[in-house]
Amino acid sequence: MSPAPGLTARRHGGDAADLVSRARGGEVRAVARLVSWVEDEAPGLPEVARLLAPHTGRAQVVGVTGAPGVGKSTTTNALIAALRGAGRSVGVLAVDPSSPFSGGALLGDRVRMGDHAGDDGVFIRSMAARGHLGGLAWSTPQAVRVLDASGYDVVLVETVGVGQSEVEVAGLADTTLVLLAPGLGDGIQAAKAGILETADVLGVNKADREGADRLVHDLRAAMNLTERHADDWRPPIQRTVARDGSGMPELVGRLDEHREWLTTTGELARRRTRRARAEVEAIAVARLRARWSDLSGSADLDDLAAAVAAGSTDPYAAAEVLLDHLPTR
Repeated sequence: MSPAPGLTARRHGGDAADLVSRARGGEVRAVARLVSWVEDEAPGLPEVARLLAPHTGRAQVVGVTGAPGVGKSTTTNALIAALRGAGRSVGVLAVDPSSPFSGGALLGDRVRMGDHAGDDGVFIRSMAARGHLGGLAWSTPQAVRVLDASGYDVVLVETVGVGQSEVEVAGLADTTLVLLAPGLGDGIQAAKAGILETADVLGVNKADREGADRLVHDLRAAMNLTERHADDWRPPIQRTVARDGSGMPELVGRLDEHREWLTTTGELARRRTRRARAEVEAIAVARLRARWSDLSGSADLDDLAAAVAAGSTDPYAAAEVLLDHLPTR
């Protein structure tokens, strides 16, 4: 459901250059407004993207993923505390399931991460997946750019727990943290879902529970079966108990080790180029679909459909005719 016209006008009010300047100056309200522009595809969004572009590429982008029940939100909350303790500013995009009524975020991680309310060094935003598969909202890459350009040292992207589709976060993040927990069958499920292939760091949360040792053993065995070259990164396994912060400084250290490896090997630049390619492609496809909608109810399409139904032409030839009439702008 689209926002009401009055709400849209308020959310998208203001000058793009002014908003970007204020966001880069540390004004949280301006950052929030820009993320709203992204979510709602505001008319001024291309101008915002142009202004943000020179200031992107500095933040460490970490995807936090895993099956439901492993404690993603609790771990994200504990990670924020550990990163703030190390003097780093943190932006969080918590992608939630969508409300069937409003289309908005259903769970609201800002409530669950209330420990950090009032901290100017932390920005937390819940984003609705809006039916998008892969555990991410379609607008997440652009929202990451907003937080990156606004000066946050680390951007955490916590995904919806949707099981096998959740591997999409690996295409967005510099580092993908895959969380598992004992007693949920995660070792087997992760192998089935292909999640292990996306992991840069493995976190075994709730490590004080029975079965944690077995899970770590199973993960190590699974990782040993994965074919790697001698200079490839080998994902470390870090035990944590997120609810009391145990193992969180060590987990931050694992994330930093991976960031260092990415930088020294050139993999960081390669990953970000792939990410940008996917982002450009997604925007181009969206614009093509918008142009296509102008033709979907046209008389040309009706005539071509009738001709195909009558057998006087074939659907491939008809599609070529329709594409020739596609608006160029």
